[in-house]
Amino acid sequence: MGIVAGLDSSSEFTRIVVCDAETGAVLRQGFAAHPGDAEGKRNDIDPQAWLLSLGEAASGGLLEGVQAIGVSAQQHGLVALDAEGTPVRPAMYGNDKRAQIAAADLVDSMGGRGAWAEAVGSVPQPGMVISKLRWLAATEPEAARRVAMVLQPHDWLVWQLLGRPARRTTDRGGASGTGYWSAATGQYRPDLVELALGHRVALPEVLAPGEAAGTTPEGLLISAGTGETMAAALGLGLGPGDVVVSLGASGSVMAVHHEALTDRSGTITSFADATGLHLPVVTTLNAVRALRGTADLLSTDLEGLSALALKSTPGSYGLVLLPYLEGERTPQLPHTAGTLAGLRRESMKPEHLARAAFEGMLCSLADALDVLRRRGVEVRRVFLLGPAADLPAVQASAPGLFGAQVVVPQPADYAALGAARQAAWALGVTQGMLSPAAPPTWQGAACQVFEPGDGEELAVGQAVRQQYIAVREQTHPGAFGGADL
Repeated sequence: MGIVAGLDSSSEFTRIVVCDAETGAVLRQGFAAHPGDAEGKRNDIDPQAWLLSLGEAASGGLLEGVQAIGVSAQQHGLVALDAEGTPVRPAMYGNDKRAQIAAADLVDSMGGRGAWAEAVGSVPQPGMVISKLRWLAATEPEAARRVAMVLQPHDWLVWQLLGRPARRTTDRGGASGTGYWSAATGQYRPDLVELALGHRVALPEVLAPGEAAGTTPEGLLISAGTGETMAAALGLGLGPGDVVVSLGASGSVMAVHHEALTDRSGTITSFADATGLHLPVVTTLNAVRALRGTADLLSTDLEGLSALALKSTPGSYGLVLLPYLEGERTPQLPHTAGTLAGLRRESMKPEHLARAAFEGMLCSLADALDVLRRRGVEVRRVFLLGPAADLPAVQASAPGLFGAQVVVPQPADYAALGAARQAAWALGVTQGMLSPAAPPTWQGAACQVFEPGDGEELAVGQAVRQQYIAVREQTHPGAFGGADL
């Protein structure tokens, strides 16, 4: 089919991969950090910095021979434009947390979490675009009044690459994270934008999977683009039965599912993917931060904590850590703290506390996984992502605690690869060589695979989970009672 490129514009850098469109083989790669914004504001950036970074990453003829480009970028970022297409203020990063009060106000304004979940499949969170719009209206009303069009970073980059045409587009994956587009209905809720901003604005057209956004003046095809999460799922080659557990300071469990899930408690956020399927997500507030806290307590690092944990045995001699150090979202316990239970003389050893930290983190994520399982989500494989996924203590415990095969992909630029795969899809559809219904089949990521073992090993893992659940229920009775399971 030809040669394609995928670019991933994160909050800090641009990565580009150039791939064979038929096989996905990586031919060339480029990288550049984003230049700092002129005003030096940590939460704001001139979006032109993304173009400068893109140009630097693509220098040296990197894109020579490329026929199509796909764009992945940070999710939830806000580029608010006036009627002439000029930003009314610097762009806001996707992980900007200034809109915490605005998000809470939006929830109250529409009658609670259930009303939002029914409307768009998600409850406003501080990072979401709709919460940023509410914050803008409250704190920068003059700029808010000038907003005529709202884009996210990947939408803006696609628009720029196409030469700023009158038509502005997005994809269903990116749209599903705004807080005003429903993955279940495939429709915008412009009234919610008005609720947040104070007036209605133009919103980008949502393209179908495999559809191209357009062609550059030089004849280069540009695909729809998408958010980083959706692009990474495409780059990993995920399908129904696959679940991604991300181990950051906080944690998330994301599944590929055939339908959008509505959860009135807001525990499940219903995103769309970049292929026509859905990505229900359950998040926790505490994952690797619980490991780091325990490592600090024991005067070691994560690798040392892992080595210590493997000196203990499953169940940590009865020691159980509920890792709710920053409150918790799953279950919804925003004002709680962590709990260490099962202290006996024989359990008061560093190795048992170390193992309890790993088991507590993974059991908390298994709770999130169960929220999805109880809604009919198939769990065939669990992909572990994040630096902690390589720790031996995680790999030893996760299969039994999750009750599934665990896959640890080798490090790669999966968001950029997913963007390239989307570009190959759009190119193939344009050439009449691919169906709009399915992306090209590329070789899957290289992975380590860990099985849950035989019946006895699986039973040990489930016994550890039951020990954790017993402590959780004793400490926070009915904590999951409000979830729509």
